[in-house]
Amino acid sequence: MFARRVLSMALAALVSLAISLPAAWADGGITFEGKAGPGKGKHVVLVSGDEEYRSEETLPQLAKILAEHHGFTCTVLFAIDKNDGTINPNQNDNIPGLEALDSADLMIIFTRFRNLPDDQMRHIVDYVESGKPIIGLRTATHAFNLGSESSFGRYGWQSKEWPGGFGRQVLGETWINHHGGHGSQSTRGIVADDQQDHPILTGIKDGDIWGPTDVYGVRLPLPDDSQPLVYGQVLTGMQPDDPALEGQKNDPMMPIAWTKTFVTPSGKKARTFTTTMGASQDFSSEGLRRLLVNATYWALGMEDHIPAEANVEIVGQYDPHPFKHSGYTKGVKPEDLK
Repeated sequence: MFARRVLSMALAALVSLAISLPAAWADGGITFEGKAGPGKGKHVVLVSGDEEYRSEETLPQLAKILAEHHGFTCTVLFAIDKNDGTINPNQNDNIPGLEALDSADLMIIFTRFRNLPDDQMRHIVDYVESGKPIIGLRTATHAFNLGSESSFGRYGWQSKEWPGGFGRQVLGETWINHHGGHGSQSTRGIVADDQQDHPILTGIKDGDIWGPTDVYGVRLPLPDDSQPLVYGQVLTGMQPDDPALEGQKNDPMMPIAWTKTFVTPSGKKARTFTTTMGASQDFSSEGLRRLLVNATYWALGMEDHIPAEANVEIVGQYDPHPFKHSGYTKGVKPEDLK
């Protein structure tokens, strides 16, 4: 009897512990509660999952900055290995916890060629079609590569039904090419001449944004409902003070950050912002961090709250890994990042 009572108490304690743990842990993600700041009460969901550019490093640090310095509550989701529950960007068909989007005020997405099952993809589609704002980073222009069995194949990057899929239709462009030399020519941000007063560019000037990733190619001009904010100057090498490459690569320069108005099937208008930068090493750039923090405020219609110089200081330790396929840190679970 005593042993049975002890066992019963132990089981009850385990159930109580499971209930008290952040729900996102059980769902393959992690939540950072917002501290004091203008973002208090707003929920941002950041969706990672790319094999090359270390979105699983960029997005948790962005979430920490938004939560710690600006008050936004942030949930970060990851590609999760189905066998051991670790973060595995090569698992392209599993991002558990996407139901967090059902209560999100903003989705920040940094995925690449995901082939998600319908029960996960449904949450993304419902969010996109709700008319709420979206921010896309780097490979979000080619976020999905859905199989023929998917009910949402139109979101795929090569969709004929919805030309260019999610990237082209929602963000403004799909995958085109590497415009700069991949791994050999880095990127310097140049502010668009007619957009210097745009709220997203508050506190940002030419050269503040730099990253070792190359400029992506886009079709020019961007769609009529898109506005370039920052252009990518292709540099001759991999240092921020390297000179600009001479010739056609920089004439004209490609946009690396722009806004767009996405009109949903029901006619709602959604603010979207896209940058083709965002790899974990890019995020070491204070200017890029400021761009993304400002864009978060703008996307949520909070541009009047953008500080003259937003606090974008790194929270905790941040040691980004170089971009390369399968270069992720193995054996890490979402709760390890808390």
